[in-house]
Amino acid sequence: MIQPMIVYPDIDPIIFSIGVVKIRWYGLMYVIGFLFAWWLARKRTALPHSVIREPQQADDLIFYAMLGVILGGRVGHALFYSSTSFADDPLYLFKIWEGGMAFHGGLVGVLVAMWLFGRKLNLTMWQVTDFLAPMVPLGLGFGRIGNFINGELWGKPTDVAWGVLYNGQVLHASMLYEAILEGFLLFAILWWYSSKPRPYMAVSGLFLFLYGVFRFLIEFVRVPDADIGYLAAGWVTMGQVLSAPMIVAGGTMLFLAYTRNNKEAAA
Repeated sequence: MIQPMIVYPDIDPIIFSIGVVKIRWYGLMYVIGFLFAWWLARKRTALPHSVIREPQQADDLIFYAMLGVILGGRVGHALFYSSTSFADDPLYLFKIWEGGMAFHGGLVGVLVAMWLFGRKLNLTMWQVTDFLAPMVPLGLGFGRIGNFINGELWGKPTDVAWGVLYNGQVLHASMLYEAILEGFLLFAILWWYSSKPRPYMAVSGLFLFLYGVFRFLIEFVRVPDADIGYLAAGWVTMGQVLSAPMIVAGGTMLFLAYTRNNKEAAA
């Protein structure tokens, strides 16, 4: 068997404790993600084509987004991935110290939050998400690093040279694949793409399409949740079921964005 390039360092998920309060790496990763998003959002207000022009508006936008991520992510996890625990104990929804956030639930939460925020500024939801989308992937990337520190969301056993030795097995570090593709690569693409004026909905559509594609592919090496398993054909996962509509929606939005733009230009 090929020797793994990485031996899991077995990091303590708790940075330090103050009495009963425990500061965890996973939570810190979310804080870092939100701080980067806040800094980048303020930077983006200086662009001539930005619909959010005031730094104070960017501050409010990130606050709304943060609430959407946390509330939507937790509800999504309880409904999509821990429905049994939630059915047995409805208070499970509030036991955030036990972990558990779902991206797709967070996405719905953010869309609702952006709709509410847009109403304040007389902007549509897609105008706001076109502004916000480039900042989102960095938060996703840091969150997946938090999953790696927690030693969770591992992939299948593998003999590839970049496998990670964990508990006596060499595994795909699928959470790091997600950090790279859904996080840092997606950020680079969207930041570059949105640096110039783009058609209405195009930035949001590109985010949905690329995230959906990256997540769908990574699910082939990621182990499904034990209480859900594969949903069909011995390989279809919940993550793929939730990502497929994102691919379709994102592709449709890109098509509409550019065809409508061409028609308007022709007129």
